[in-house]
Amino acid sequence: MSTAYENLIKIIKERRSIFPASYIKKEIPIEVINQILETANYAPTHKLTQPWRFVVIRKAGLARLGEELGRLYKALVTPQQFLQKKYDSFAEKTSQADCIIAINMQVSGKIPEWEELAAVSCAVQNMALTAESLKVGAYWSSPPLIDDLGEFLNLNANEKCIGLFYMGYHNEKPWEPNRTSIKEKVKWIEE
Repeated sequence: MSTAYENLIKIIKERRSIFPASYIKKEIPIEVINQILETANYAPTHKLTQPWRFVVIRKAGLARLGEELGRLYKALVTPQQFLQKKYDSFAEKTSQADCIIAINMQVSGKIPEWEELAAVSCAVQNMALTAESLKVGAYWSSPPLIDDLGEFLNLNANEKCIGLFYMGYHNEKPWEPNRTSIKEKVKWIEE
């Protein structure tokens, strides 16, 4: 019989960033998306500000997001910096995902902004672990263009987009993580 720890550590160790090119054409049921979002709501949050805010983008909304990212890219880079391949990649990646969740942060002003960001990051980790447990591939993308998505996402003045959480079913096999030993990253003080 597996213990809760054994189940949890298995999910943590198997969680990987699964990119849109690996997604298969299979719809993620709304119930599954809601399960993934529900776990975000249980992240730690200083002073209970609960700064995580999400916008779920599906179906025709994915094409609209791809168009908006392309439009922003074209508007914000100089003609010398413009790369057609990069421009085309926005529509391609958004069309490969079944669902993209815009990760947004509401800044309360009650605590330092980095603490709000840490809380949202914990919420997204909960989402990533839940997605893994449900066999949904996911990854958090933070292209510079997210700073300009506020109007598209209909964000309030005290909200900002900090990433896009791409999701889709996939057929990737688990692989060994590329991690050095935790012993190299921990110091102990006992006296």
